[in-house]
Amino acid sequence: MKKIRHTAQKNPDARTAWGFLAPALVLLGLFVLWPTLRALFWSFTDADLLRPQQAQPQGTANYSDLLNDPRFRQAFFNTALFALMVVPVQTVFAFFLALWVNRPEAYWRWLRTVFFVPVVVSLPVLAILWTLLYQPVRGEEMGLINALITGIGLPGQRWLRDPNLALPALAFMSVWQGAGFQMLIFLAGLQNLNSETLEAARIDGAGSWQRLRFVILPAMKNSIIFVVTATLILSFRLFAQPYLMTGGGPDGRTRSLIQFIYETTFQDRNLGLASAGVILFLFIVAFLTLLQRLAGKEEKS
Repeated sequence: MKKIRHTAQKNPDARTAWGFLAPALVLLGLFVLWPTLRALFWSFTDADLLRPQQAQPQGTANYSDLLNDPRFRQAFFNTALFALMVVPVQTVFAFFLALWVNRPEAYWRWLRTVFFVPVVVSLPVLAILWTLLYQPVRGEEMGLINALITGIGLPGQRWLRDPNLALPALAFMSVWQGAGFQMLIFLAGLQNLNSETLEAARIDGAGSWQRLRFVILPAMKNSIIFVVTATLILSFRLFAQPYLMTGGGPDGRTRSLIQFIYETTFQDRNLGLASAGVILFLFIVAFLTLLQRLAGKEEKS
C-alpha cells in the first residue's frame, strides 16, 4: 500500500486510474470475493439455508461427505463426459467455420452474424426450442429432428428420455449454441495472420492442407489454447440445459455439478454441503485456468 500511495502522490495519473478502478474493485469485492469467503466458511459448518447464523463448525466433514455422495460423483462424471463431448467437437467445428467465413467480400459478414446469433439468444429460450425439436414420436406428433430421421427411414428416438441419448443430445445442442463465439475468436486470429507468409507458401506449391497444417495451425496455437480452455470452463458450468430440458434425468444421467449444488442448496437446504461443492468447483476452474496459463507460457518461450 505504501508503494501504491507513493506512486499516486508522485504521478497524478495514477490517482485518476485508481479512481476509475475503485467502483469496479468495490463491486468485485462485494459480489465475488465476499460471497466466496462466506462459502469457504460455510463449507466447514453444518449451515442450514434458512438458519445460517446457527451454523456449527464440523471440520472437513462436508468435503468427505461430498466425495462419498454417489449423486455428486455422478454429477461430476456427467459434467466431465459432457465436456469431453463438447470441447473437441465445438473447437474443430468453430475453427472450420472461421476458415469458411474468413473472406474479404462484404456479403460474407451476414453469415458470420447468422452463426453468432445463437450465442446471444437466452439459454432458457433455446432450451424450450430444442425441447420441442427433440420431442419424441407421439402418434402423428413428433419433433422436427424425429420427423427428419423418420423421413429417411430411421426410427424415431426418445432423445431426452433415453439415458444413453439424453447427454449427447444436450451436448449437440450446446455445440450448435456456442460455436459462434469460438468462431469469432478464431476469425480474429486468422485475420491477424501474416498474409505474406501464406502467399509465400502458396507460391512454393503448398496446397490447402499443407498451408493449414504447417502455417495456419502453428500460428493459431495461442487462440486454440484459449478457445479450448474457455470452452472447457464453460462446459463445467453446465446448468440451464439439463435443468430445463431434462431436470437432471433420466436416472440422473444429465445432472451437472452446478445443478447438484443448486438442488443441495434450495431443495435439501444443506448450505454447508453445497458450499463445499462450490469450493471444489472453484478449484476445478482454477486448475483449468492454470493449465491454460502454463500452456500459454510454453508457447511464448
